[in-house]
Amino acid sequence: MFEMGIKYMSVQKMCQELRKYSSREKAEVLQRFFKTAPGEYGEGDVFIGVKVPEVRKVARGNVQATLPQIKKLLTSKIHEERLLALLILVHRYQASDAREQEKLYSFYLKHMDRVNNWDLVDLSADKIVGAHLYERRDRSILKTWARSERLWTRRIAIISTFYFIKQGRFQETLSISRLLLKDPEDLIHKAVGWMLREVGKRDRRIEEKFLKTNYQKMPRTMLRYAIEKFPESRRKAYLKGTV
Repeated sequence: MFEMGIKYMSVQKMCQELRKYSSREKAEVLQRFFKTAPGEYGEGDVFIGVKVPEVRKVARGNVQATLPQIKKLLTSKIHEERLLALLILVHRYQASDAREQEKLYSFYLKHMDRVNNWDLVDLSADKIVGAHLYERRDRSILKTWARSERLWTRRIAIISTFYFIKQGRFQETLSISRLLLKDPEDLIHKAVGWMLREVGKRDRRIEEKFLKTNYQKMPRTMLRYAIEKFPESRRKAYLKGTV
């Protein structure tokens, strides 16, 4: 529905537009913040120093980009270009009919290897994968992803359930959280804790039922994120293991 009678901006023009907002100083900060050094989780990622609101601005102006153009951006070595691709994809998904959404969901899955840093996951997974699975599909694929050897695939599994949480459905979040309780990666601990906190914002009774069974097995970071909004006395009780 997007590709008829529309004059598109070239990928080169989109990248030039993005670079209008770039900053060498910001790029240096982002290179450190996203752990791009050898051996770190973002090893080899390249930043040009564009803030997320500015990438969003460019994305809003290019929602008519074709899938080949989005693919070209998504395969870029430059982080902000991949983010631009994903934000355009989110816009397209949210504005599309069911047939087009199926196509965009399949495109996302085919290129999941390019969703390879935590912000790329967090700004796209629930809005495309979560939205699609909530409405249409067997959700068992989330459990498969939660068992993946790939860090970002596991993060996609848990963050995708944020869409379900916003609809008042918590079963998938709790199920995936159980699978990730012993995950070795801090970025997964933070994501699971965050999603549990979001459950608690909507129904603290359900979050606490899960925590009482599992909190003593949780990594400390996961627990801290999960109970961040609790009253101080309750938070301390969990941290001391006296609940």
